[in-house]
Parts: sequence; C-alpha cells; structure tokens
Amino acid sequence: MILSVSGVVLLGIIVFLFFRKDGLKASHAMVCSLFGFYLAGTAIAPSITAGGASLAGLLGGIKF
Repeated sequence: MILSVSGVVLLGIIVFLFFRKDGLKASHAMVCSLFGFYLAGTAIAPSITAGGASLAGLLGGIKF
C-alpha cells in the first residue's frame, strides 16, 4: 500500500511538472489519468504492478 501511494504521489508530481514546464494541457492530463484508471482494470494490471515494484526495489537498492 505504501509503495502504491508513494508511486501515485511521484507520478502526480511528474505530471504537475509537465503541466507547468512543458506545456502539458489539462485535457492531455485528463486523458492520461483516464487511461491509467481503465488500464488498472485490465488483465495486464498485475504485471504492471509487479514491474513497478521491481523497479522500486532496484532503485531502493542503489547505494550512493
């Protein structure tokens, strides 16, 4: 649960930065949000979740 919440916050910040800096229109952001919402209800959603968790584990293991 913590990973998904932090992932949503991170993606939200990225979308906000795109909106402010790169000219992302509000309609484009809405379409992306709806796409993600409907994609979450498909059969591929567990694979996407597993890939996100794997990427988070990889990034979390990096030592600076």
